[in-house]
Amino acid sequence: MLPKVILGRTGLEVTRLSYGAMELRGVAGEEASPRGTVGRLPSEEHAGVVLNAVLDGGINFVDTAPRYGRSEEFIGRFISHRRDEFFLATKMGNPQQKQEDRSDWERANLLRSIDRSLELLKTDRVDILQLHNPTPEDQARYDCIGTLKEIQAAGKTRFIGISTTLPEIEEFLALGVFDTFQIPYSALSAEHEEMISKVAQAGAGTIIRGGVGEGVPAGGQSTRQRYELLKGRWDQLNLEEIAGDMSTSELTLRYTFSHPDVHSVIVGTQNPEHLRANLLTAELGGLEDALAQKVKEQLRSLA
Repeated sequence: MLPKVILGRTGLEVTRLSYGAMELRGVAGEEASPRGTVGRLPSEEHAGVVLNAVLDGGINFVDTAPRYGRSEEFIGRFISHRRDEFFLATKMGNPQQKQEDRSDWERANLLRSIDRSLELLKTDRVDILQLHNPTPEDQARYDCIGTLKEIQAAGKTRFIGISTTLPEIEEFLALGVFDTFQIPYSALSAEHEEMISKVAQAGAGTIIRGGVGEGVPAGGQSTRQRYELLKGRWDQLNLEEIAGDMSTSELTLRYTFSHPDVHSVIVGTQNPEHLRANLLTAELGGLEDALAQKVKEQLRSLA
């Protein structure tokens, strides 16, 4: 059975392994979405196979975003009839136009965004609505928090959160308004290790992204952000030797689970076999203390 944890002050009892729907952004051969995302699914129905396998495997927390192509559509189409079995998080914002065009953060556009998301997801509310990588300047200029609270007051989300990174996360945490923070972290990307603890100590839920995707670049995609940096760290750490009988993906995921203040780790895949492997890994939980410490010492040597 998958271990569960309380997601900070939300009180939601979520599985420590959660599912990220970015891999369900579209079908291979389709034109890129208006946001520029390109799909790789073999068929639309395959999205349904994966999503139902996620719930059948015991995962009860699904994370998506308008930026993830057709993922919201697929969630609504294939598992909205099972809505009482899982907690649902989506996002708003994250403009991809010219840098000076920040109109995605305007109140009217954020309101349209959540209404469109709810329509696609076939639900009347999400459990967590997150700002998708704003800058503090975006927030101050457009009062994104004010709009989030307006949406929350209208009953369209239960809790409000943010997906962000250093150094901005410090400023957003100090505001004391976000119920959850989505933060990157893995054995190869440990810059936020201390920040995760600060977030948890402040009472907010910690949702981790990149726990595998940015932790196993040797088997990843050369087009991933920061690939070269992470690949260099991978080669220096020699994680394959440390892993022993474990696969390197198991090692990196379990290392992420080993952080005492990590609540739920988002892992996305469209491969049912990878999903099953992730479920088995999550049941094992974090690494034994000695092995986790060995990986940490290697990381410190890189620093």
